[in-house]
Amino acid sequence: MASTFSFDIVSDFDQQELVNAVDQVVREIKSRYDLKDTQTTVELADQSINVNTDSEFTLDSVHNILREKAAKRNLSQKIFDFGKIESASGNRVRQEIKLKKGINQDIAKQISKLIRDEFKKVQASIQGEAVRVSAKSKDDLQVVIQRLKQEDYPVALQFTNYR
Repeated sequence: MASTFSFDIVSDFDQQELVNAVDQVVREIKSRYDLKDTQTTVELADQSINVNTDSEFTLDSVHNILREKAAKRNLSQKIFDFGKIESASGNRVRQEIKLKKGINQDIAKQISKLIRDEFKKVQASIQGEAVRVSAKSKDDLQVVIQRLKQEDYPVALQFTNYR
C-alpha cells in the first residue's frame, strides 16, 4: 500500500493576535507624550487598518509601533501593505494599511514551478489561495519546506495540514 503525505502552503495570520497588536498600538499612542495630543486614530477593519493622524512624521511613528507590536506577537511584517498617504481635512493625513491574506495566482505558480523544477518526486497543485504539496516520502516534504523557507516571497508563508 503506497500512501502519500501532503501539506498545504497558505498565507494567513492570526486575526486575534492582530486585534491584540492594534489594541496595544492604540494604548501606546494614548500614553506616549509625543503622540498624546495628535488625535491619532487606528482602526482595524476586516481587510485593513486605517490610520488617521496629524502629520507624516506621526504616521511613521505609528508604523514603527505597529511593526514592533506585530513582531512581538509573531505576525509577519509581510501581511502589511502600506497604501499611499492621503491628506485629510484640517492638515491631517490618513493611510489605509491593507492586510494581505492568501496566495495570489502568480506567487502560487512561482511556488509550484520551483517545486516541479527542483523536486522530481513531489507534486504541487494550486487550490484557490493555497498550494497543496504531496509526495510518497515525508522526508521529501521536509526538504521542500526547508527550500521554500529560503525563498523571499512578498507574502508570509505557513505550512499547514501536514499529514
